[in-house]
Amino acid sequence: MSDNRYARELAQRWLAVRLAVAGRVHQYPEILSLRRFLSAFAVDCVIDVGANHGQYATMLRRDVGFAGAILSFEPNPEIFGGLAKRAAGDARWHLFNIALSDFDGTASFNIMAADQFSSLEKPAQGQDAIFAERNVVTRSVDMACRRIDTLIPELAAAHGFRRPFLKMDTQGHDLSVCEGAGAMIGQMAGVQTELAVRPIYEGGTGYRAMIEWLEARNFAPSAFFANNKGHFPRLVEMDGIFVNRALLAGE
Repeated sequence: MSDNRYARELAQRWLAVRLAVAGRVHQYPEILSLRRFLSAFAVDCVIDVGANHGQYATMLRRDVGFAGAILSFEPNPEIFGGLAKRAAGDARWHLFNIALSDFDGTASFNIMAADQFSSLEKPAQGQDAIFAERNVVTRSVDMACRRIDTLIPELAAAHGFRRPFLKMDTQGHDLSVCEGAGAMIGQMAGVQTELAVRPIYEGGTGYRAMIEWLEARNFAPSAFFANNKGHFPRLVEMDGIFVNRALLAGE
């Protein structure tokens, strides 16, 4: 075993221990996948759609080791202030209190009892008991919405990125975000999306349809993993990372 491989395996084992102690061992596959993907394809900006409290961006910095620009979009005004405080010491982490969708305008944003479920979409009827009291609308606020294809040119000019990666955790709205990218979806090195096995939002896109949509636009699956501790014995959601086939030699 080479010294580099030995050091890498030790680092991965230490990561697994650290995550287990923190109750985050379910994130191990995601972190390893992102480490390899963002490095291999020279990603210089992550577009973090649905930032919530900044958990994903913090993971990118502390666990993945990503040093590029992070552009976090979080519509919920009730948690945006805390997110801003969390990002304040990071000069390359930029925040936007707007929603991304498939139109430029204003829409009603639903704030749920558990803020991580807040969404432009409405909760589905007949949810599992674990969601019934958490994924319920407590109030709605008018929120500015933007399309990626009208927003990216000004962001690229301001932050100087060339190879962005699109991450979405928009609670049932990921397909609309992708559709709002138009032809610019092809500029993404990769896409990370939440894939609903059992949609918990009205009219939610099923995982098969989302995978087919991305494959039709030249994105190939790179990794799949559960995006939470799971709801045994039936999977509710998973995350998928997809790579732009234009970056793959021989394809």
